[in-house]
Amino acid sequence: MHHQLEKHYVNRVGWLRAAVLGANDGLLSTTSIVIGVAAASPDRNTIILAALAGMIAGAMSMAAGEYVSVSSQEDTEKADLAREQRELEEIPEIELQELAKIYERRGVSKETAMQVATELTAHDALAAHAHDELGINEITQAKPLQAAMASFASFGLGALLPFAVSLLAPIKQMVYFQYGFSIIFLMILGAISARTGGSKMGIAVLRICFWGTVAMGITALIGHLFGVSVA
Repeated sequence: MHHQLEKHYVNRVGWLRAAVLGANDGLLSTTSIVIGVAAASPDRNTIILAALAGMIAGAMSMAAGEYVSVSSQEDTEKADLAREQRELEEIPEIELQELAKIYERRGVSKETAMQVATELTAHDALAAHAHDELGINEITQAKPLQAAMASFASFGLGALLPFAVSLLAPIKQMVYFQYGFSIIFLMILGAISARTGGSKMGIAVLRICFWGTVAMGITALIGHLFGVSVA
C-alpha cells in the first residue's frame, strides 16, 4: 500500500503571500481611486484614466517594492551563510557542539544529539546549520524575482476588475457598481486564499470584506467632500 505524502500549506507561503497581497491591493487601491474620482467628478474619461494610471503605477510600485524588500532579506541570508561557512572552516568543533546543543534543546538526548549533528555535518555541514541554526530552508528562502513577478501579475489582475467596471458601468451609478463588484471579488479572493492556505474561509472572507469596505468608504467620502470639477 502506497502512502500519500502529507500536504503542507506552508510550502505555498512564499508565492501565496505575494499573490494574495498583490491581488487584494490591486483591487482595493484601484477601486478606491476610481470611487474617489467618480465621487468628485462623474466624467467617464477621467475615471478611466484614473483606473488605468492606478493599475499601471500600482503594479510597478508593488513589484519594485516586493523586489527590494525580498532582496534585502536575501542579502541578509547570504551574509549569514557566508559567516557560518567561515566559522565551519575556522572552528568546526565549536560549530558541531553548537549544532548538537540545538537538538538537545528540542528534547533529544545528549548522545543522540551529538550523533545526529555529526552525521548531518558529514553530509552537508552548511545546510544543517542553515536549516537548524539560522532557520533558512527551501520553503522560506528569499526569492526576489519570483516575489516581484507574483506581485506584479496579481496586482494587475486585481486592478483589471475596477478598470473594466469603469468602462462599462453607468456613469451615474459608478460608485455603487465599483463597490458591489469589488465586494463580490473580495469575497472570492478571500475564499480562494483561505482554501489555498488551509485556513477558515468565513473569517478570511469577513476580514477582507470589512477592511475593503472601510477603505472604499473613506475614499468615497474624501472624494465627495473635496471633489472638484475637472474641465
